[in-house]
Amino acid sequence: MASVVEYKGVKAGYHCGYCDSEEGKASWGMWAHSLTAQDYQDLIDRGWRRSGKYVYKPVMNQTCCPQYTIRCRPLQFQPSKSHKKVLKKMLKFLAKGEISKGNCEDEPMDSTMDDAVAGDFALINKLDIQCDLKTLSDDLKESFDSEEKKGRNSKKEGSNELIQSQNVEEKLGSGEPSHSVKVHTVPKPGKGADLSKPPCRKAKEIRKERKRLKLMQQNPAGELQTQSQTPSLFPSKPKSNQPKSLEDLIFGSLPEDASHKLEVRLVRSSPPSSQFKATFQESYQVYKRYQLVIHKDPPDKPTVSQFTRFLCSSPLEAENPPNGPDCGYGSFHQQYWLDGKIIAVGVVDILPYCVSSVYLYYDPDYSFLSLGVYSALREIAFTRQLHEKTSQLSYYYMGFYIHSCPKMKYKGQYRPSDLLCPETYVWVPIEQCLPSLENSKYCRFNQDPEAVDEGRCNEPDRLQVFHKKAIMPYGVYKKHQKDPSEEAAVMHYASLVGQRCSERMLLFRS
Repeated sequence: MASVVEYKGVKAGYHCGYCDSEEGKASWGMWAHSLTAQDYQDLIDRGWRRSGKYVYKPVMNQTCCPQYTIRCRPLQFQPSKSHKKVLKKMLKFLAKGEISKGNCEDEPMDSTMDDAVAGDFALINKLDIQCDLKTLSDDLKESFDSEEKKGRNSKKEGSNELIQSQNVEEKLGSGEPSHSVKVHTVPKPGKGADLSKPPCRKAKEIRKERKRLKLMQQNPAGELQTQSQTPSLFPSKPKSNQPKSLEDLIFGSLPEDASHKLEVRLVRSSPPSSQFKATFQESYQVYKRYQLVIHKDPPDKPTVSQFTRFLCSSPLEAENPPNGPDCGYGSFHQQYWLDGKIIAVGVVDILPYCVSSVYLYYDPDYSFLSLGVYSALREIAFTRQLHEKTSQLSYYYMGFYIHSCPKMKYKGQYRPSDLLCPETYVWVPIEQCLPSLENSKYCRFNQDPEAVDEGRCNEPDRLQVFHKKAIMPYGVYKKHQKDPSEEAAVMHYASLVGQRCSERMLLFRS
């Protein structure tokens, strides 16, 4: 199905949660009935971001707290001292049950709540009713009827693969390098076990095998053999004169009698997988406690409906291309299970070129583990793991960087990272941007004064419109429109989404 969006225009003069200004915030928005992974990738590369199915883009030169899209480069990432401290703290807790006293002052805030409409759930609820996909889908179905018939067989096969890949999702969610945990899809029903793969082994046997490999690594005679089993990109055992890799710090060996067991599972949230449905209530209860204790929400605010619209509903279509990651593209919940119960959930979107962090919530009883920092490091490791199978997937998007808000500057500590130029949409290393941001809230990062937005919409007549049950180019649609404000709205939408998205996405006009 194609992406279908409904442009809502600008929303200005509303409360800002960063500087507490009553009327300083301004953003453009659209309701996304559906989005392909590639379209959303292109949108976030132009400064857009989603909250549920509402997709928004700050009016950067007007809003009180400009929000710059930030991405980390996981392949070159090296954890800082404070990052290592958090990872060691987790390993000590898992191994011996040790709880660190006091909080580290240099640790960034745990919450990643930075959505422009995070507090405005009334708006999302209202839009969800106004833009009900059910009323639209029947009309759209007619336009796509012939395409559906052609793709029906492939869709059936895809749905089987989706069910079969649920175990794969859980393993992938750990972020553990694929040379440590081999992930294989389950054979199709009726075909039996895959004889080309080794038989399943018990967890105890796997632990013994890892121990044996570790001993071999310490033995010069066995060094060649272990190196041949380890991808050169992220070596599992660094040389003595090299710092430990992120994976070494996260997946440090634990004793057989470890006090606690931590497991990270990836479950598809939209459309909801069976694992997601089975754990929905437990996950919601963690979210509710997080909002009440950490964000001081009133007891009646974190409802099931609000949780669903904000963190479970997604416009992203589930896609499983052959050249993509084993879990596919789309929206997921990365669940952190400690001793059999959920203590934290990271909401992420997996896209063609990146893992995009949406939100994190956790059980306040485990605040001492710095789960905000820990989950970000796990998501960086997860991105590196996905890159091993899907080479173009090599970035970790952290949402928005807000230099003018002290509590939101922590994202700049995950380096190397880049900020998106709000005028030309090119990525600029954060080190080059910071001096300008010290002088002005709003900055153009591209130093070339002649540079322009290369992805701008130059041919608006090619923009796709969905109107009265028919899909047509804007050049045809505008011939039947007499309202001058309609043309202005469509042209403004085109300038914000760019040429590529305007040609692929369907702009719904009533």
